[in-house]
This record gives sequence, C-alpha cells and structure tokens, in this order.
Amino acid sequence: MTETVGVSRRVWITAAMALPLMGCGKGSKPVEAPAPVASAAPKGTVEWAVNGEWRSAADRKRDAARHPTATLGFFGLQAGMTVVEMWPGAGWYTDILAPFLAATHGKLYAANLETPNPDDHAAEQVVAAYKKLIADKPDLYGPVEMTQFGPHSGPIAPAGAVDLVLMFNLNNWMAAGIEEKAFRDAFAALRHGGAVGIEQPRAAPGGAQDPLAASGYVQVDYVKQLAAEAGFKFDAASEINANPKDTRNHPFGIWTLPPTRRSSPWGKPSNPLFDHKKYDAIGEPDRMTLRFVKP
Repeated sequence: MTETVGVSRRVWITAAMALPLMGCGKGSKPVEAPAPVASAAPKGTVEWAVNGEWRSAADRKRDAARHPTATLGFFGLQAGMTVVEMWPGAGWYTDILAPFLAATHGKLYAANLETPNPDDHAAEQVVAAYKKLIADKPDLYGPVEMTQFGPHSGPIAPAGAVDLVLMFNLNNWMAAGIEEKAFRDAFAALRHGGAVGIEQPRAAPGGAQDPLAASGYVQVDYVKQLAAEAGFKFDAASEINANPKDTRNHPFGIWTLPPTRRSSPWGKPSNPLFDHKKYDAIGEPDRMTLRFVKP
C-alpha cells in the first residue's frame, strides 16, 4: 500500500501505511490524573459530549492535554454540520463528534484506513475495531458513514458537501507519502467556506523538514505550504495544545511521550528498564492547532 509522491520540492517517497495512529488513538498506559467530573451541560452541546459518561476514564484523563472543547470550538464545529474525521483511529474524537452531531442532526463521515489488501491485517484490525465501536452505540452515535483514505482511495465524502474536515494524523500520512492527497481529498469534499482543522505535533521552526516525519514532529510552515498548494487559505492558529515543556528530543520521537510511552524501537519488545519519569513529566507532545478555509 504505497504511493510515490511526485512534487519537485522534495524527494520521492514510498512507505507503508500501517503505522500507529498517534493523533486519535486512545493510547496505552495513560499517565494517572484526576478524571474530569461530568457536567450538567445541555444535551446537544460539545461540552455535553466531552463530559459524556460513555467516554472511558482513560480517554477523559487526556482532556487536560488535548482540550477537546476548546479545540473543536477553534476549528468552528457547530450544531448540524457535516464533518469528516480522517483516520479516526480508536475513536478518541469520535466519542465526542458522533454523539454531538447525532444530537444536532449533523453528519459524520469517518474516512478510515484504506484496506484493499486482504493480507494487511493491521489495517483490517483497526477498521474492524472502529466498526464495532460505532455499531455498539447506534442510538448515541447515529448513522456514522464509513469511507476510506489511502493511496488509492476515492472521495472521503461527497464533493462539496462537507463543512469541516479534521486531521490529526499528518505525520503518519507523510510517512506513507500521501499527505498531499489528504489535502486534495479534503478540498474536494469541502463546500466553499468550509474549513480544515489540524492538530499535529509541532517541530521546532527552521531547518529542513524530514519528509517522512520519522520523529512524528512536523513544521508549521510545511503544513501551511501543503495546504496552500491544495488551494486552501490559512485562517488562524491557536496555542490551545501547546506544551512548552516538550524538548522534542526523545529516543522514540513523539511516541516516547504519553499516551503511547514507547520504550524500545519499532518491532522490538518493550524495555522494562526504560525510565519513563522524565518523559511522563513532559506530558503529551507540543502540538500546533491550525485552521484553513476553502475559498
């Protein structure tokens, strides 16, 4: 499942897509922190969905790092919208988006991993787990429509029908050489005036961008360039998800930090002697939060 990237400003890349989904994954071994107390927010509000009792305690503990209410507000999420979540992973944001949109008569498209290869068991497992997630909560989630995003996938939603596209996995798409396709597909799906919201671990400014984003960090200027090439106009940036404690100097990139907390290279067993304290004290990666608009 590869695709060559033909753009003169950078090298040609081919890479496998079966990568961990840092952005929307529910994570493993989350750092202990007090779980938020459910509020009495009115049904049909984002706050109601964020504080929903259906969300696991582990997921809700990450709210302090991911700021879902403020992030979705910055992206412009409103009642009744048609939204695409690209590569929803284990459904961390779906647990918020689907109930909110179902309660306000909106629509959620989940553009999940492309699975044309029956031997790609990792992708199949991710997609199967997500299908079960939405099937287990039909009354709460409403009719979430599954589409696909990958090297050879078709539209992520009907052309011009979408108000908001959400991207949380840009580094994984760079590793697979499909980041430009992500922006093109989003542009095609959005109505004029629709927006793309991006949350992504942020590299230090300056220097050359690693085209594979092996560390998981991506430069803001690179994201803006990708968006502009697809036809988007930059609208705004927020420091909602900034983490000034993040040095970006970790042995296993962003995956060293919570929630993944990797202790060994990919494909190797976990190292029981690895000291997580330093990295747990940093918290989740420093993230950019950007909004682009289709003219």
